[in-house]
Amino acid sequence: MSDRISPTAHYTNQAWVRAGLAPSWFATTEGRVLHTALRPAMALSKQFGGPTLEGFLTARHRAIDAMLEQAIERNGITQIVEVAAGLSARGWRFNKRYGSKICYIETDLPNMVSRKRALLAPHHKLSDAHQVEALDALAQGGAGSLAALCEKLDPNKGLVIITEGLVNYFDTGSVLALWRNFGLVAKRFDKTLYLSDIHLKGTTKGPVAEGFRLLLSSFVRGNVSLHFETPQEAETALEQSGFIHAQLTEPNKLRGLAANASSRLVRVIVANN
Repeated sequence: MSDRISPTAHYTNQAWVRAGLAPSWFATTEGRVLHTALRPAMALSKQFGGPTLEGFLTARHRAIDAMLEQAIERNGITQIVEVAAGLSARGWRFNKRYGSKICYIETDLPNMVSRKRALLAPHHKLSDAHQVEALDALAQGGAGSLAALCEKLDPNKGLVIITEGLVNYFDTGSVLALWRNFGLVAKRFDKTLYLSDIHLKGTTKGPVAEGFRLLLSSFVRGNVSLHFETPQEAETALEQSGFIHAQLTEPNKLRGLAANASSRLVRVIVANN
């Protein structure tokens, strides 16, 4: 995995700040510049009823938030590991809301971890309840792996694993290896939930959606990989990776989340053991 902080991370962060999903001090100069540069293209897409980057980034973030709230409040899972958390403010927000009732561990590669700690330092003190740690999502074991990180967690308190904005930037083999890692770790806990966003081939058909995918690929300076045609194919792959049950849901089908052209392009993975 590359340790370079991508422009996507900065733009995504700016989208969340604008949506009220992160405080203003999370904003970066890079994010503001990118958002301004892409504003005309996004306005044109919106004018013709198409999706926008900001729209789907906000939709997936709110959907994962909703499922995480349910896991904590209804299912009593109090340990969360967010893999490749980037510049997300979710860890800060959930720590502010739940405090020592939860243990929230944000993880990423070393460069992003250093930047995230520096961003938080003037405003927020990290603690056992909110940590930012280095992790290689594809490492199968040893120092810096998810398995090693989770060894210090309590198997009786459950675990939520989150990936956001990650799986469609990996090739299919890497995604399946990632899910197998998660499936193995899940077996250590009495309750485990995996939450993620994913784009499917079947939801990106048509000139508008395909144009949006090409724009996104250009923006992230690489190919956006679409691994599965249907939700059922992805669900089967997750269950073969070690999860007992997996379901893909449209964000707009979750209570309180509005449907729009952007939210229809993304699905939310909910897998458990």
